[in-house]
Amino acid sequence: METGIVFPVLPGKREALIAFAQKLMGERKAEYEQSQVSVHRESWYIQPTPHGELCIVHFEAVDPAAVFAGLATSQEPFDIWFREQVLDTTGVDLTQPPGGMPEQIFHWKRA
Repeated sequence: METGIVFPVLPGKREALIAFAQKLMGERKAEYEQSQVSVHRESWYIQPTPHGELCIVHFEAVDPAAVFAGLATSQEPFDIWFREQVLDTTGVDLTQPPGGMPEQIFHWKRA
């Protein structure tokens, strides 16, 4: 199942968010891949808006809610580090319930 979720980018944290993403694609790639066993694909985008920047995360997983539930409670050192990075750059505490998963209201795919 595909899903998307949006996180605010805290003022002054754009470069820290980019550095975080670069670590996931570089020096911490193996750890990230090991922690994401139920995620098939994931992309992040930074979207400027009149209200500040947003980080748009699009990912595919069989059970997206389970991905967040597992990350919220994991005590694995990498997952703890990951949550700390998200909190630092977005202000979102992944140990707390997100208030529900996004509701898809439109999808189009060329046949």
